[in-house]
Amino acid sequence: MILFPAIDLKQGQCVRLVRGDMNQATVFNDDPAAQAQTFVAQGFEYLHVVDLDGAFAGKPVNAEAVSAILAACKIPLQLGGGIRDMATIEGWLARGVSRVIIGTAAVRDPSLVREAARLNPGRVAVGIDARNGLVAVEGWAEVSQLTAAELGKRFEDAGVAAIIYTDIARDGVLAGLNLDATMALAEAVDIPVIASGGFASIDDVRELLKPERRKLAGAIAGRALYDGRIDPAAALALIRAAGGKRNA
Repeated sequence: MILFPAIDLKQGQCVRLVRGDMNQATVFNDDPAAQAQTFVAQGFEYLHVVDLDGAFAGKPVNAEAVSAILAACKIPLQLGGGIRDMATIEGWLARGVSRVIIGTAAVRDPSLVREAARLNPGRVAVGIDARNGLVAVEGWAEVSQLTAAELGKRFEDAGVAAIIYTDIARDGVLAGLNLDATMALAEAVDIPVIASGGFASIDDVRELLKPERRKLAGAIAGRALYDGRIDPAAALALIRAAGGKRNA
């Protein structure tokens, strides 16, 4: 299992939102590259980065901050937010992003995901963000009529590396992961699923390491790391002891 520390970018700063609300942003670091280096020093081996402004704009906005993170850290990085065309996908992969996450475009333009995955094996993930069971798009501002499982099944044979599943209602509020919904998706598709939204404590790590959660490929932790509710050393030690790998 991989534990991904999250770096969410808004106006060049490292922030955390409450349920995706851009008006409820807490700034945790003015220097995202320094934050990334802190995560590396703590022992994390894979970063999860989101361009929040890009998710709303439909194109990269925090490219300078992402580039600074790439220059400062040599561990793999997966990036989402505003990635909606092939030029953007290819551009980020060429600049050193290990894996791009396609969210809104997975709903609007599923052929883009298929083509990108075909051209870049193992380097394309799908972001499925759900509100009340339905997939949200456009920076979570709009809700589609698709369920998470319906969207995931569209890409079963596409060669997608992973699905990042986020329960919007829990994101940023430290309510604990929605493992029932996440496991339901993992059972419905053959694609590896990463849990996101609500990670709150070391108990979430213990829960993820239970045998019945074996189908999950990892989880993303945000506010709980910034608030000090999770000790990175303790969390990563549990994963190592359980034999969970931390590299993609």
